This record gives sequence, structure tokens and C-alpha cells, in this order.
Amino acid sequence: MKLLEPFPINGMTLANRIVLTAMVTRLSGEDGRVNDAIRQRYARHAMGEPGLIVVEATAVHRAKSGPLLRLSEDRFVAGHRALVDAARAAGPSKLALQIIHFLKIARNGWRQTVDQLTPAEIRTVVDDYAAAAARCREAGYDAVELHMAHAYTLSSFLSRLNRRRDAYGGRSLEARLRLPSEVLLAVRRAVGDDFPVGLRFDGEECIKGGYGLNDSRLIALRLAQLGVDYLSLSAGGKFEDAIAVEGEPLYPYTGYSGDRTMPGAQYPDATNAYLAADIRAYLRQQGLATPVIAAGKIGRPELAEGILQRGEADLIGMARPLLADPDLPRKLRLGQPERIVGCVYGNVCKALDERFREVRCVLWPKGARHAPVADPGDRLAPAWPSGGRLRASVRPNGGVALSWEAAEDDVAVYGYTIERALNAGPFVPLTSVTTRHHVDGLALAGNRYRYRIRAYDLGGRRSPASTEAAIVVPAEFLTPAEAERFGPALRIESDSPPGSAR
Repeated sequence: MKLLEPFPINGMTLANRIVLTAMVTRLSGEDGRVNDAIRQRYARHAMGEPGLIVVEATAVHRAKSGPLLRLSEDRFVAGHRALVDAARAAGPSKLALQIIHFLKIARNGWRQTVDQLTPAEIRTVVDDYAAAAARCREAGYDAVELHMAHAYTLSSFLSRLNRRRDAYGGRSLEARLRLPSEVLLAVRRAVGDDFPVGLRFDGEECIKGGYGLNDSRLIALRLAQLGVDYLSLSAGGKFEDAIAVEGEPLYPYTGYSGDRTMPGAQYPDATNAYLAADIRAYLRQQGLATPVIAAGKIGRPELAEGILQRGEADLIGMARPLLADPDLPRKLRLGQPERIVGCVYGNVCKALDERFREVRCVLWPKGARHAPVADPGDRLAPAWPSGGRLRASVRPNGGVALSWEAAEDDVAVYGYTIERALNAGPFVPLTSVTTRHHVDGLALAGNRYRYRIRAYDLGGRRSPASTEAAIVVPAEFLTPAEAERFGPALRIESDSPPGSAR
């Protein structure tokens, strides 16, 4: 399996091609220091064995912000060293630190923009990145990643909406690239040629007037020519389409561009993978072998494997899937893919981040601060005490309501996976929940659905399937004449009374 193959990056060899992309935790305090909760979060991720863990965005400067890690002064180095030590003791993953610079923003809606920075302030951005990168190496990280994506300073210089009119301005791509290029070169001088320097940027801004692939191909070309060791592709996350809430600072992931950064259940799998595929192909045409990371709703191993096999990316970025199940890489290595607890992309984690609350997964046990760890003595899968009776009924305004009895386990039942079959098709996973009820809001009238449930424990061991519930959703919007004409196509015939399950 290509996904599990080792991968070298400038002297650093990853055990596999799975990358935990940087993901805000909101576990730090206002002081910006690494604390016990943050060490525990990354140690938990390391237990799961991703090839590379990119630790969350860490500020290179002293500007005020909410709970955010910092590396703007030497006094923060010891805390980061402790984080690295804790993660290394827990697993084999390599660790990179993502470093970020952001502009000022106020609760009254005002925000600083790049055209307001003086030449001296721009010089400080370069110096701050270089100094933070040097501290990153001193703290023991295996690599540093420069944040040039989303709503933040360097991404805003890259943007087509950059309103500056000087050598750093938006009138040419060369000018827009000047500051990111200076930062990359300064960081390289600070850490040396033998220390991996990665970079994350938007393959597409996903806003009106923003750049797309025609620009991002050339952005990638410049960065690769300057010697960046890998490129991680994201999308969107801009202030320009953020939804304003009175009395709150703008949050750049509330508009469509924010959806594209963290595509939810309504978006197709691998939503943004085309960006990595296009940019990687363009770099190869130019004779450049810079590794490219694809990300954006790539949660299923077989999906990730297909992207690698087709040469659309070199590495696979996963954030929310590894929040839902940090042990995903280890389970794959052990040949246990059926035990993976799949992300449902409900974006509760995103909503928590938006409200500056600790980021957790909706699938974790209630009250858990981190993903659960399986009890090594628990070797039994959950079981149904009386066969696992499942009930299904049609809701008056559409959809199918499901409910089922509780499963039992010798340690704990973690959650339930719902499987669904449409008409004569096969059963496929629909979603996972920690409750004993769910509404399938995508069930369409005129079709026959079959459902079944499997319970899983903290180690991902699954029970046998519950009893099946089959239900035909009646097409009540059809007149008798239309039903006569279209009934077979819409499958309104039923072998059980409409709205019932058997």
C-alpha cells in the first residue's frame, strides 16, 4: 500500500505518507505557552503513527490574539521542546511546527490590511519568521512549515485583492510574491540547508476576484525554485466573504471560502484534491520534484491510496479524520482498516473553533478532552443483547427516522455506524453517531432503503450487524395518473405498508 510507504524529505524520512495537517486546538491559554493539554493532544496523535504531525499554527510575533501558541521569544522554546519530547515518547511520527503571522483585527469589524503596513513593518515580518524558524529547530522539531494560506498576512500578500501599489503590491504576481519569497529565503538562511522547510498555501482563494489555479501554479513554481522542501495545498478561508457577527471579530471560515477550507458532509470526497493534482503535474512538467500534499476531505484510506497511485499527490493531508480517530495510520499498518472510526464531516470541531472553545470531535465520548485510548485488555467486540432491533419510519416532512436498542461491551460502547442500501444497491456506510437515533435527511421519496447498525468499542472493534430495517418512502406528491406513469421509475410500489419498517 503506497499510503504506508516511507517518504524522504530533505534528510527526514516519514514512516508513511499520512500527514496530520495543522489544526487549531484552542487548548492554549492567552499566554501562548505549551501546556499539559497541548502536550497530551499531540502525544495522543503520535500514538496513532502518522508519518508527519504538523503542530498547530504558532505566532511568530507579539500581537494580541486569543488562545494561540507562540514562538515569538526565546522564553517559549522550552515548552515546545517538552511538546516534542512528549510526542516522540508516544510514537514514531516526525514533527513540524507551522508558524504564522497575522494582522490586527477588532471586535467592531475593523481589520488591518496589507496596504496599511509600512516598509519597516514588512521587514519585521521577514525577521520574525526567520527568528521563529530558528527557535523551531532549537526546540527539536524535525521541520518547520510556513503558513501562507487562508486569511493571514502572507496569503493576503499573495492575493489578487492585495491593494498595495509598491514593490509588494497586487499589480503583478511578481510583486505579490515578493514578501513570501523573502520570508522563505530568510527562513532557509536561519535554519540551514539540512533542515526541512515546508509551506502551506491556497491553491484557490475561493472568493470573488481571488486567484485560482492559473496563479497558484506559478506561485508553486516560484516557491519550488527557491528550494521549499514540500508544498501543502489548501483552499479558501478568507476574510472577504466571512459572515460578520456584531461585537465579534471576523472569523475567516464562516463563508463559502471557509467551507472550502474544511469541506463538510455536503461536499464530495477529496473536494480540493484537484488543486494538488494540477500543481504537482505542472511542477513535474517544469522538471521540479517538490513533494505535494493533497488535503480536503480525504478520510478514507482507499480514497487516499487512489490519489497516490494516480500520481496526483505525494502525501495525503488529514486533519479531521485524525481528530476523529488518531489511530487511523496504526490500524492500517496492523491490517485493521475495519476498525477505523470514520470522520462524519459534521464540522462540530469547526464550530467550536469559531467560538474559541476547545476543539473536540463529536464522536468522542461525552466530556472527553482527547480521543479515547483502547483498553489493551478489551479484546471482545460489542454485541446486541437481543439481536439489535432497528426501527425506521418516514418523517412527515421528509427523511427517515432511525432508532435502535443499546449494544453491550465488556468495557464500553464508543458509538454506532449506520449502513444504508438504496434500492438494489449494496450496503455502504452512511454516518457514525454516539447516540441511538439518527435521521437520514437525504432519503428520497419513491425509493426503497435498507438500514443496519454496527456498534463499535474504543478500539474500533465492531459488532455483527443489527437486524435490517427496510422502508419504502412514498411519493405522495404524485397524482394517481402520475403514479401510474412514473411509478416504476420512482419505485413507489411497496412490499410493506408505506412508512413502516420490517
